Amino acid sequence: MTGFLIYWNRIYPNLREACSVLGATALFINIAILYKNFDFTQAGYLIEFGKFVENIPFAFHVEPLGLLFALIASGLWIPTTFYAIGYMRGNNEENQTRFYICFAVSIAATMGLAFSANLLTLFVFYEILTLSTYPLVTHKGNAAAKAAGRKYLGILMSTSVGFLLLAIMWSYSLTGDLEFRSGGIFTGNVDNKTLVILYTLFIFGLGKAALMPFHKWLPAAMVAPTPVSALLHAVAVVKAGVFSVMKISIYTFGIDTLNSSNASVIIMWVAAATILLSTLIALSKDNLKARLAYSTISQLSYIVLGAALATRLSMVGGSLHIAMHAVGKITLFFCAGAIYTATKKTEISDMDGLGKKMPLTFFAFFLGACSIIGLPPAGGAWSKFYLMMGAADAGAQLMIAVLIISSLLNIAYLMPIPIRAFFAKGPEGSTPFKWSRIKEAPSFCLIPLCVTALGSLAISFAVPSLLNFIQEIFP
Repeated sequence: MTGFLIYWNRIYPNLREACSVLGATALFINIAILYKNFDFTQAGYLIEFGKFVENIPFAFHVEPLGLLFALIASGLWIPTTFYAIGYMRGNNEENQTRFYICFAVSIAATMGLAFSANLLTLFVFYEILTLSTYPLVTHKGNAAAKAAGRKYLGILMSTSVGFLLLAIMWSYSLTGDLEFRSGGIFTGNVDNKTLVILYTLFIFGLGKAALMPFHKWLPAAMVAPTPVSALLHAVAVVKAGVFSVMKISIYTFGIDTLNSSNASVIIMWVAAATILLSTLIALSKDNLKARLAYSTISQLSYIVLGAALATRLSMVGGSLHIAMHAVGKITLFFCAGAIYTATKKTEISDMDGLGKKMPLTFFAFFLGACSIIGLPPAGGAWSKFYLMMGAADAGAQLMIAVLIISSLLNIAYLMPIPIRAFFAKGPEGSTPFKWSRIKEAPSFCLIPLCVTALGSLAISFAVPSLLNFIQEIFP
């Protein structure tokens, strides 16, 4: 509906953008009401719209994990929408109506994926999300954007059709069932070797989770406008990938099945390798968005690792990290876009002294970085704590070491950015632009990043409530 309203008001920019804001707000209010009134004593709400085949409906089910993901995505959609308005206007971007329509379709696909009642419904919305974000990745229309779009679409579609759809069809042939249910659908009727192959196909098929070697679409997509980067990294696309990893691990396989079959061991090691390798690559990047992109690849693998460790605590940590990383990383990308809007600078080495001109932006970056690193009292400290406890519970001491080393490296590639901005000498007199004219980005960019930066701290106080909610996911 929001997309139609945006198109209807395409010649009136203020009305068009008001429709986008109102649509985002209305969605969040509805999800918040569902969250507040959710009854754990019931099986959840199930809605069917026809059937794919006789016993596989096109259906939606409101359950705790999906509801939590929907709450995070719809909540962050509001500041992302305001930020997009400031960024698109501040940089005089073209094709803004198409941009906002694709934004609306993307969040609709994300909600459909969050509430999918079975694997086939999830697959449909997973593909819709890929297709609706493709025009956003290629928004600029230049050669670099088109090349990035080809890589984006090529990797995500080939993995989903080649691996994910194959795993879904194979699962149906083995069980006659694709429903998401507590304990999973593999109840002793499938041998361990098959389960290992199936789980590997499922996780690699979810290319949006950006496990190596299927990660290159993500840094390539950084040619897109920064609001799209925020969409890709914090709100919808990559979070849809890791959410699907968690949902399939919990509701298709089940913790007990993963443990008894060792089905997730291969993915555990792949996730650990992705965490460390992408962190090291991030250290080598001078371009701010590229550094943040490889940071995202690393942080996503924290969540995949939490699923692959297959303990109750690791699953809790992975579910928490979806929320904590979303709020922290969206702040960092908002800051990157604000810096570009105000100065047209993209390289970290060119940002010395900018903190004196843009103190709110760089202090917000510092707060977001604290959450990504896991420094108390930022929210990321809680999710990393539970991930480490889950690794200890699984007897995987090497995975604890991976998490600690990665967190230390997070400090090395994130903290120099605000430190250089605040304490290094500015390049006054040595650059072609007027140093004295630099100031904070427009308020539509500045206010959302301040809100999400404070949110990365405030979410710590919501952890007890979130834990109570997440723990209801597990039998």
